[in-house]
Amino acid sequence: MERVVVTVGLAGVLMVGGVGQARAQANTKGVSPTPSAYNLEMGGEPVASEAAEASSAAELEKKPKLTETTPETQDKFALLLEEQQPGKLIFNPLKYGVRMAVAGGVPANTIVFLLLFPLVAAVIAAARHIAGVHGYGIFLPAALSVVFVATGPVLGVALLAVILLVTTFSRMLMKQTLRLQYLPRLAFLVWFVSLGVLVSAMVAAALDIGILDISGIAIFPILVMILLTESFMLVQTGKSNREAMRLTVETVVLALVSYALLIFEPLQKAALLYPEGILAAVAAFNVFVGRYTGLRFSEYWKFRKLIRA
Repeated sequence: MERVVVTVGLAGVLMVGGVGQARAQANTKGVSPTPSAYNLEMGGEPVASEAAEASSAAELEKKPKLTETTPETQDKFALLLEEQQPGKLIFNPLKYGVRMAVAGGVPANTIVFLLLFPLVAAVIAAARHIAGVHGYGIFLPAALSVVFVATGPVLGVALLAVILLVTTFSRMLMKQTLRLQYLPRLAFLVWFVSLGVLVSAMVAAALDIGILDISGIAIFPILVMILLTESFMLVQTGKSNREAMRLTVETVVLALVSYALLIFEPLQKAALLYPEGILAAVAAFNVFVGRYTGLRFSEYWKFRKLIRA
């Protein structure tokens, strides 16, 4: 829907003449002039109804997410596949396999995620093995990146902050009041976290807090973030709160970097159109990282005085 912008510096004679002509045509047809025409004649601006403006704003805000199987995402990927010539079958078996899967009803965005997920895991492994950024393993940052694609990074980080705050508070409460064994304590922790997320959603809906609006989110992203609480509590119990927060921040950083890779449109197109090349490049990158036996970048900084001596 296009919005008409009226320039205030129009010549007054042209404006009145145009409105007069519109009024004359309307009178000949038996139709009263529009409020916009009257408003222009009085030197004002065209007035649009609030309902029309709200609907246009809602249409502009509706953007298909890559994790959702919408006609927009499917049409985009299907058009890419139709425009490409797959070549010979013996050299491009995955290209033909992708086309057969899409023709059989498999969502194209699911195939894109399956092809990009090894790349995300390889980048996280390289960050741990070469750069020294640890986080909570490889799977949790990779899964969290998919969660950020589904929820958006702002909402995802806000929900994660709420979950971790509830985890810390409930752990302190159980430590002081209840003396439970590990597994019952972990189940009770999930009870607290689920209740905390539910209360946060209710408060956000009542107070219209957009940053915590989870009305358009499926249960899967929330469950993945709740799974992070077990690793968080283990580090809190075995080491310290500071170490747990450090690992959590590193996990979020790795997830945000992976999120940027997943939403990078040229990379999505390359994964869909050249799946053999993407998988071969990821395999070669993993071999290169696995052959690295030097110090991590963080260790160069940690032992910089010793290295200089």
